[in-house]
Amino acid sequence: MRARHVEQHYAERIGWLRAAVLGANDGIVSTASLVIGVAAAEAARGDVLIAGIAGLVAGAMSMAAGEYVSVSSQADTEKADLERERGELAGDVESERKELAGIYVNRGLDSELAQQVADQLMAHDALAAHARDELGLSEVHTARPIQAAMASAATFAVGAALPLLMILISPESVMMPFVAGSSLVFLALMGALAARVGGAGIVTGAARVTLWGALAMAATAAIGALFGQVV
Repeated sequence: MRARHVEQHYAERIGWLRAAVLGANDGIVSTASLVIGVAAAEAARGDVLIAGIAGLVAGAMSMAAGEYVSVSSQADTEKADLERERGELAGDVESERKELAGIYVNRGLDSELAQQVADQLMAHDALAAHARDELGLSEVHTARPIQAAMASAATFAVGAALPLLMILISPESVMMPFVAGSSLVFLALMGALAARVGGAGIVTGAARVTLWGALAMAATAAIGALFGQVV
């Protein structure tokens, strides 16, 4: 008996991958930038660490809430589209059948074959056929608010913990450059990993997150130094 062939596609990871990458990158960038800004204002190590921990907790909760609200809105839209399609199928199934066949004709099938495909798919599950081929909805891309919220919060916390660990182990005299340098390394590794998992170019993935992270840290360092002198 032949084993069932199961293919793994990168698109199957898009639901959790986007939230996870966004959470981890934000955790590293925002926390590293925050502590560098506070350190640039000549704060003590303890004060910098407290600020970083507060940023970790607040950021993780913010990421979870933001992802949940955003993806819930997407889920509500998908549900509304499905309800509308269900009503159209109940009201005029023949028009919906012709509409589905027309979609297949536009994709390259001849009209007779397109009609056969539409007939068979609608006989099997009319709503699923229209959801997939008319609305572009599928199980792979279905919005999952809880999954997105948990992935964002967890990965933000993990990402944010890395700069905090660097604060603990770095000599206080070089704390700021040590945190900045190590955080850029973490960002590069995270960008490369995300690109690898998503099937994209590793160098490009690492470079773009490292660049934006460096800009964010430079900006907060400058602001922290400025306010440190004023205050």
